[in-house]
Amino acid sequence: MPTDSPDSALPAGPEDELATLTDTVDEWWRTAVIYQIYPRSFADANGDGIGDLPGITRRLDALPELGVDAVWLSPFYVSPQLDAGYDVADYTDVDPLFGDLDAFDALLARAHDLGLKVVIDIVPNHCSSAHPWFQAALAAPAGSPERSRFHFRPGRGESGELPPNNWESVFGGPAWTRVAEPDGSPGEWYLHLFDSSQPDFDWTNPEVHELFRGILRFWLDRGVDGFRVDVAHGLVKAAGLPDWTPPEGSGSMGSGTFDPEASADVHAGAHGEPPADEAPYWAQDGVHEIWREWRAVLEEYGPERVLIGEAWVEPVERLAEWVRPDEMHQTFNFAYLETKWDARALRAVIAESLEAFSAVGAPSTWVLSNHDVIRHPSRLALTADIPQGDGLGPRSPGGPDPLVALARGRAATTLMLALPGSAYLYQGEELGLLEVVDLPDEARQDPTWFRTHGERYGRDGCRVPIPWEPEAPAFGFSPTGRSWLPQPDEWVDVARSVQRGVPGSTLELYRTLLALRAEHRLGAGTLEWLDGFGAHVVAFRNGPVRVVANMGHVPVELPEGTVLVSSMDLDGSTLPPDTTAWMRA
Repeated sequence: MPTDSPDSALPAGPEDELATLTDTVDEWWRTAVIYQIYPRSFADANGDGIGDLPGITRRLDALPELGVDAVWLSPFYVSPQLDAGYDVADYTDVDPLFGDLDAFDALLARAHDLGLKVVIDIVPNHCSSAHPWFQAALAAPAGSPERSRFHFRPGRGESGELPPNNWESVFGGPAWTRVAEPDGSPGEWYLHLFDSSQPDFDWTNPEVHELFRGILRFWLDRGVDGFRVDVAHGLVKAAGLPDWTPPEGSGSMGSGTFDPEASADVHAGAHGEPPADEAPYWAQDGVHEIWREWRAVLEEYGPERVLIGEAWVEPVERLAEWVRPDEMHQTFNFAYLETKWDARALRAVIAESLEAFSAVGAPSTWVLSNHDVIRHPSRLALTADIPQGDGLGPRSPGGPDPLVALARGRAATTLMLALPGSAYLYQGEELGLLEVVDLPDEARQDPTWFRTHGERYGRDGCRVPIPWEPEAPAFGFSPTGRSWLPQPDEWVDVARSVQRGVPGSTLELYRTLLALRAEHRLGAGTLEWLDGFGAHVVAFRNGPVRVVANMGHVPVELPEGTVLVSSMDLDGSTLPPDTTAWMRA
């Protein structure tokens, strides 16, 4: 029978102090469960097949019922929608596709009435090519103040016919596009690390800083509780924009899969220098001054407004630099998200995360799915490596077995929600939704699909509108039955109303986990490792709860005690493979 091992406990230190701090200071973000809403795919009120703000407001009651503390809204700003709203043309207005400012205010008021905090996306690395600033830059000559807000450069080659450097776009193809000058002649090139419709701002220009300080205050004045910052490891580029070729397998955001055998010295210098193979447009030191500037703006509105960074940075020790006391409050833990279903690797990344974030006084964060990655049940069941950003489709190798995917997805969430710190959920994961693999080619809309001529599927498979009722048009997503991406027929069995109140359903599993997490204050707890369960098991105690996750291929004997919840049915006192259980410690 496994026994607790006090020698395996994490050393006492800042994490213990933070647990005490949460007893007296209401810093909600330290322990919150935050639910991501992708507006296009949550709920459509007007029947055009695209989700909108009134649709979100109508369905918002489902979230406090689920048990989350806050919502994060992906972009709803004025946009040509060439990258699903991440190409922003006006940062201080709502795109008519989603409603208007009154609709946003109504959503915000309803969320606050329900006790939910509201975090909104902000996109500071780039804007839309339809943004007034970029349109002015196109109309202005080379060297003008208008062009200095972006990265315009002359080309290389005899007549400037070659891009200024060899950088590649995250979405595929070159990161530079040449413009026609006002007189029609071939002219300068502009930088876009993503799509050509998304020119990068030049953050060496003070006007860019001033623009975004104003944007922050606009939304803070309306009452938002914080911002999720897109590409928070970007913005600043290395001086001179030097050529750079990414190492093979580094992924579209320049990050690799977490390696439990790699120490910080492998990835970075002994004093935290950037890794030698790091892109000159990611994680440059200058970004930290921007986040200090933004943090100062938020502090004007009190201690409860938060900055949350999307920063693809490794190792975790270096990522913690984004959440030092005068910078962001949280940043997504992509090392955890990218870790495979492997006990040794997960134990390593959990331990490193707790140590690294607590060392700077920040909470650890945990996330498995979002709008940019393959849904985690499918991802954890893949039998082949698929680089981040490539997506999953009919021709992808190593496609997941649906039963294995569902079991691992439920087990992974059951493990994650027991960890101390803050956790993120992505809409639809509480229904056990898998990645939609068989989307027709003609239905795909991700820029990655088009820029790679169909070689990479991109992110559409995790963005399909979610199901609410089995018999309603579009499964309750839209009153007309329209849906901007087609929904699979099999979702009739996993719609929210089908699972609600049904013991053993994925929805009820999530509700139980979140209720127990709140009851036992696991977000504010302290983790103590438990030994004796074998190499394929992750086991720990957090306060009054003992957690055992079996990632092997044979059942594991559970210790004596009361089982509070398990991700799948148990066989007596044994824990089946791909199953996690919580027990009363």
